[in-house]
Amino acid sequence: MKARITVTLKSGVLDPQGKAIEGALAGLGFAGASEVRQGKVIELKLNESDEAAARAKAEEMCKKLLANPVMENYAIEILA
Repeated sequence: MKARITVTLKSGVLDPQGKAIEGALAGLGFAGASEVRQGKVIELKLNESDEAAARAKAEEMCKKLLANPVMENYAIEILA
């Protein structure tokens, strides 16, 4: 099974990369883009045939390495 994990900064956490993207968009003439937040998407293949087991493994990976739960939120999507 494949897992897609989306990691984003929690609201209230300063996002300097988001601000840089916002400034660059304005500089390119894309007016009206504001409150830009950036994140990351991680896709990986898991050697699990059960969706619940795959989700549990991905959850453990997020807690131990892929996300910083103090500053980041994450969402796990299990794909066929």
